[in-house]
Order: sequence, then structure tokens, then C-alpha cells
Amino acid sequence: MLISPRWQSQTALIMALGITATSAIPILMATPATATPQSYTVAQGRRFPRQRPPISQQSTRIIVPSGTSIRVKSQEADKIVVMPDETAPVTLTTTRDIRSSNGTILIPAGSTIEGEIRPVNRGTQFFAKNLIVKNTNRVIPLNAKSQVITETETIDKGTDVASILKGAAIGAAAGAVISEIFGDIDLIEVLAGGGLGALGGLLLGGKKKAEVFVIYPESDLGLTLQSDLLLN
Repeated sequence: MLISPRWQSQTALIMALGITATSAIPILMATPATATPQSYTVAQGRRFPRQRPPISQQSTRIIVPSGTSIRVKSQEADKIVVMPDETAPVTLTTTRDIRSSNGTILIPAGSTIEGEIRPVNRGTQFFAKNLIVKNTNRVIPLNAKSQVITETETIDKGTDVASILKGAAIGAAAGAVISEIFGDIDLIEVLAGGGLGALGGLLLGGKKKAEVFVIYPESDLGLTLQSDLLLN
């Protein structure tokens, strides 16, 4: 059977259109996955704009990513002494600038971190609550924590307690127990400068010894962000 040249050209045109349409579908459907200012969904062969935040808003978000390390120290004391089951509020100060990949300072050194030391399984740990950004006084919720500190120190009658307490911030519970061990030793001046709560009274002549955590903030309380920190 002979096919006229007119039918041959129409058949070729239809086949060409069919091939073009088939190959175009995956490219069109892949469009929403591309990082363009406007993406689309496809339904019944038509393209519909998908609502997205303006690019300008996305580009101005300032985020310090989860896992970032924050170096800190205490302005109040060289060390912190607490009992294993004690929770104590602690304020720390950042010692290094936190910068973006292009060198912009995101968290300046000297910013304040508020939190508390809490007992955890087999140790004690610092949990941050708020970041107060230096020079702005902006308060930002902060999800960060230190390593778990597990090494304790035994205090008994033979301990040189003055060397432990010198320059230390003493938790109220630790102070009460230490004063109980040493009886008439005068700890009032040391405890008054501790900044972790007032001593509720001296307990005399009870415990023989106690285990305490002696924490050195600059070496023990380096913080790690547990989630992204949005600064704006």
C-alpha cells in the first residue's frame, strides 16, 4: 500500500510532537526542586505557582549552626564547687568571637550566657538557657550544654579546704556540707562571694566527709550548640 507524501509528513510531525512532549514532562516536574525564586507544581498539564517566602527574607536570616563550639569562662570565680545532687545557677561569659564563614562576627566575645549546673546520670553538666549579646542586651533563648563532668573530689577532716575554696563559687548545698564537716571553720566570707545562693546556716558536727564536683569553667564548661541558633 502506497502512502502519499502528505500523510508521511503529517505522521512524521505527530511522532516528533509526541517525542518532544514525552521528554519535556520530567524537566517540568523537576522545576520545584531547583533553587529558583519561583517554583511550580504541575496538575493536568498546567503549571501553578507555589507560594514561597521572598528571597530577600531568606537571605537575611542569621543562623549559628548546631554543633558550633562556644568557649566560656566565669567572671565571678576560677572554679565552682557543688554537690553531686545540687542544681546551681551560673552565669558565664564568651571568650572568643563566633564568626560566619566570611568573617562576620555573629556572637562577640564578652557576651553573657545564663544557665545552670544540674546533676545528670553519673555526673554534673551545665545547661545554657539564654544568650545576652554584648553591646545590644538582646536576650536570645540558647540550647547549648557542656560535657558531662564525672570526676569528684573528696573533702574530709584532712583536706586542705582553704586551697579548694580559694577563688571558688560555692553552691549552697556544698557550703552547708563543708561547714558541717569542719564544724567551727569560718566559711562565711568565702560563701558570701560565691554568687550561687546564700548559705542557709552552719550545720555543725555532722558529716565526716563528702564528695563534691570542683569545676573549672574555662576548661570544663566549653559549650556545644544542640540546635541552630537564630540571631534575628
